[in-house]
Amino acid sequence: MKKWKCTVCGYIHEGDKPPLKCPQCGADMYQFILHQPLDPDLEAGLKRAFAGESQAHVRNQAFAAKAQAEGYPQIAALFQAVAEAERVHAAEYLKFLEGVAGSTEENLRRAFENENKARDEAYPELIKQAFAAKRDDLAWSYIRARDVEERHAALYKSALSALAGERRVAYHVCQVCGYVFEDEPPEICPVCKSGRDKFKVVE
Repeated sequence: MKKWKCTVCGYIHEGDKPPLKCPQCGADMYQFILHQPLDPDLEAGLKRAFAGESQAHVRNQAFAAKAQAEGYPQIAALFQAVAEAERVHAAEYLKFLEGVAGSTEENLRRAFENENKARDEAYPELIKQAFAAKRDDLAWSYIRARDVEERHAALYKSALSALAGERRVAYHVCQVCGYVFEDEPPEICPVCKSGRDKFKVVE
């Protein structure tokens, strides 16, 4: 008997097909995935598809900003709409790769681990490769991103410690390097040295 997992709420259904509607949260049948590991080749292809859709999402947002700046609001709206569609695709593929999101505490722990893994495993090799190719500009871009990942991990750790708290925090994200500050942005970004005007508030 096949097992199907609702990617919205985590409900497990047994049967040849998923239910038309999730009896727990009402999600339709297309929100269910087979609850079994992926074949390695399928997983590799899925990771490529996820990366492609994620890149298209960000790329189309950049195209939209450029169109808006050049006075083409309708074209900007089109790029934004397609960017949102690509985000939907990436989010769906991520469900196959990681399954349904866990509890907030589980998600914070996973996010904390991912940030540390990026900082300690992914970026050192990328930085070394860029310096070896005499592309210091790219290497320093990686270094800034690595340093920001460390900050992200600290924020997740802090959020885990205060999970039961009620305090609302406004986060300010540097639009140059991605550094995140709580409550009030600094006058100068500690990673890329951009001014306070480069921070965008996220509440």
